[in-house]
This record gives sequence, structure tokens and C-alpha cells, in this order.
Amino acid sequence: MAIFKYYDFFVTEFAQLFHISTDGLLLKVILPVGISFYTFQALSYSIDVYRGKIEPTKDIVAFFAFISFFPQLVAGPIERATNLLPQFLKKREFNYDTAVDGMRQILWGLFKKIVVADNCAVYVDKVFSTYTEQTGSTSLLAAIFFTFQIYGDFSGYSDIAIGTAKLFGIKLMRNFNVPYFSRDIAEFWRRWHISLTTWFRDYVYIPLGGSRVSKAKVVRNTFIIFLLSGFWHGANWTFIAWGAYHAVLFLPLILTGKNRKYTNQVAEGRILPTLKETGQMLLTFFLAVFGWIIFRAPGMPTVLHYLQGMCQFGTLRASYRFFTMPEMWPTNLFVVIMLVVEWLQRGKEHGLELGYEKKYRWLRFLICYVIIVVMWRFSVQNETFIYYNVPNN
Repeated sequence: MAIFKYYDFFVTEFAQLFHISTDGLLLKVILPVGISFYTFQALSYSIDVYRGKIEPTKDIVAFFAFISFFPQLVAGPIERATNLLPQFLKKREFNYDTAVDGMRQILWGLFKKIVVADNCAVYVDKVFSTYTEQTGSTSLLAAIFFTFQIYGDFSGYSDIAIGTAKLFGIKLMRNFNVPYFSRDIAEFWRRWHISLTTWFRDYVYIPLGGSRVSKAKVVRNTFIIFLLSGFWHGANWTFIAWGAYHAVLFLPLILTGKNRKYTNQVAEGRILPTLKETGQMLLTFFLAVFGWIIFRAPGMPTVLHYLQGMCQFGTLRASYRFFTMPEMWPTNLFVVIMLVVEWLQRGKEHGLELGYEKKYRWLRFLICYVIIVVMWRFSVQNETFIYYNVPNN
């Protein structure tokens, strides 16, 4: 993975630093699909065997099925050998209820990807490609739309992968748990890309001493895992800066012992959050928004120019006209629907996890039918896959 993914990056940076030509030095090879994901899965197997958590398997077919299980091969979730490998070693039987739930999860994932993410991308790409001509408020709104785009894109794919696995009797770990309803940045990271976050926690952070060491080492450990997390996403300084940004946000919480303050669902047992919870979620959301600007930009100069432009708000008229165009209303509505559904279903695994009462069967069919029609009607031709476009797979 280091050669395929990072060799050209380091050679280019080294050459620029010492003013050396890169002629003949760059490999310029095509990155193997899913390399970051199956590399981490293979590492988890080796480490868990070394630690004695699992016995080394003698079934080579089960081992390679674990490494290359197709639903989650290219974009996760990053599975552990302790969870996935034993499922290939035992007999599985088709379960109708599990399969139906898997189909609903696939449908919800397709809605988030095709309807929310792809429609957001149309306007996000338009603003980011002409950000020097946009008002500050328009740039901020585009960043907010990108926040929903990347969530719909990645969590939607995770739902599709997890739902597909259920059809084969395989249970994959949950990868997203309504992260934009988090009350601080530590809770956000417990809910965003859970498989990657827990991988770095278990195989990097804790072996380094975790938070049970001196304050200086806690700072070191925190920056190490966030910088590695950023660099894992791709060989670009923007990803490293994105990781450092979140490390800075996370550090005060872990140093004060407040990083585990919120481990339950927000507004648990209530329909609406309190005013304090609403403020906490909005603050955490906008902290994530600014981080996604760094993630989305092609380079650090663009980040600085984009943020500088956001500070020049001026009139709101241009942004109001842009985001209230007739063609924007469906996208606005779809984002709201996604948020409402996930808020109401925040205690469940996915947005379409419905009951099986016969008297509501017609309603379940109606919901699924409406989603299918909406996907057909509002799909866009130029689909984008964020986690395929960045060099992370």
C-alpha cells in the first residue's frame, strides 16, 4: 500500500524541496481498487492472531473470503477478523426477515447516495469550481451542502454494503451512527466511519498508551491517530491538515476527560432535543463543516482562499437567489427528509428499519415505492463517488 499510494507523493515533495527533477522517478501506477480497506483487514487478522485473540485459520477459502468480501471491499466498513472470519467458517442459512431488512437498508443507502449526495454534488461542484466569483455566504452554503454530500455518499455506500451482506447471512459492523447529531467532536468521531476510528484506536492509539500516559504523550498519541487517519484518506497535504484540525478540536476533550461524556443517543426517550442539545449539535456540525472544506479542496492554497472568501459575506442576495432556484428545491427537500428520517430512527441501525406488523404492510410498501420513484425521477447523470475520487482505495 505504501508503494502504490504514497511513493509518488513523497518523491514529488522531496523533489520540490530540493529542486530535483522527478523525471524517471515516479511510478505513475494505477491504484488497486480497495487497497486501503483490504490492507487494514489483513493487518487486523495478523495482529489479532499475534495477540492471541483468534486462532489462525486453516481454511484458505474462508481467509480470502474475509479479505475480499465484495460488498465492503472498495469502501468499507473495515471489518475485523474476530467478527467476519468466523462467519465464513460456519454454515449459514437464509433468513427471510434479515434479507428483507437488508433490502430496506440497501434502499435507504441508495436514497442517500443517488438522491441526496449526487444532487448536492451538482451545486457543490459548481460553487467550488468558481469559488473566487461567489459571495461568502454562497461559499458557506456550498460547504454545508458538501457536508451532506459526503455523508450521503459514504454512509449510503456503507448501508448498501451492510444490507447486501445480510442477503448472504453475513453481519457487518455498523459504520455510521447519525454523526451530525453529535454534541461534541468526540461523539462525532464515535459515530463517523466507526470501523476506521475503532481500527486506529485498537491498533495504534491504545498500543501507544492511549490516554493512560503523561499529558505530553496523550497529545502525541492524539495527533498520531488523527494525522494517520487523514493520511489514510489520500496522499495530499489537505488530508493531513484535515486530520490535524480534528486533533486540535479533540485534544481539549481528551485532556479534560470529557471525551466520553456523550455515549448515549441525543434526546433519548424524547422526540425533540433540548435547547442546549440543539446548540451543541449545531456547534459540532459547523466545526465539521469547516473541516470538510479542507477535505474537499484540491490543495492548501485553495483552502486558504476559500476560507478567506467566506469571511467576505457582503450581501446575502446572491446566495439567496442561488440556493432558492426552482431546481434547488428538490435537493433542499431531500436533505431535510434524510435528516428527519434519521432523527426519528436515530436509535435504530438504519432509516428504513421498520416493524413487521401486517396491518402496516401497505405503508411499508408505499414508502419503498415512493423512494424508488424518487430515485428514478431525480437521479443525475454525472454520478460522483467521493471515496473513489480521493486516492484512498
